[in-house]
Amino acid sequence: MNLRLTTTIAASGLIALGACTDPSMNPNGTATGMSRTQQGALAGAAIGAVLAGTRDSDKNNQGRDAARGAILGAAAGAVAGNILDRQAAALKQSVSSNVQVVNHGSYLQVVLPEGILFATDSAAVSGPAQSDLYAVARNLNQYPNSRIEVVGHTDSTGSAAYNQDLSQRRAGSVAGILTAAGVNPGRVVAVGRASSQPVASNATAQGRAQNRRVEILIRPTN
Repeated sequence: MNLRLTTTIAASGLIALGACTDPSMNPNGTATGMSRTQQGALAGAAIGAVLAGTRDSDKNNQGRDAARGAILGAAAGAVAGNILDRQAAALKQSVSSNVQVVNHGSYLQVVLPEGILFATDSAAVSGPAQSDLYAVARNLNQYPNSRIEVVGHTDSTGSAAYNQDLSQRRAGSVAGILTAAGVNPGRVVAVGRASSQPVASNATAQGRAQNRRVEILIRPTN
């Protein structure tokens, strides 16, 4: 099956589902482009078409088999994208404005700044932040088909060994609250990244503050 046929079928699968989804909107009400549901449909359609074509043992009616694969793949991708859309919306409504929720299409990222989580050099989670984490836990229990990676980050101040230990302990503290709130421990892993993944420059106080954070990555499992 050639690339043009695969692309055409994938696009057809997306168009068929397009009437069932709404595009993301700007504050002024204009469309910004495809929704996560539509993006998932397009990705699923392409994958379904390729798999159907390559797994056709008799090589007969490849176009028909690819089209069927595209439709099934598009439907599966649309469902996955729609679930992430709904989970992200529910998360945003349940946590404080200091917590950032980002839908990357294939996974959700919840960013909690150090300032709302911990005192300086501490891994003990503050009371207000615990409320946000319990809200995240409730959301995770409502959407159980995912695995959760809790990642601790620091700025570059201090030794690498100290930062690694601090980031690991902070990730462990956040993960511990999620599991204490009822999230299955088998879904959760906690890792420390120290200062290896900055999101801003460590040359300024503002940049260092942005780098000191814990992220909760929510990755669907089906």
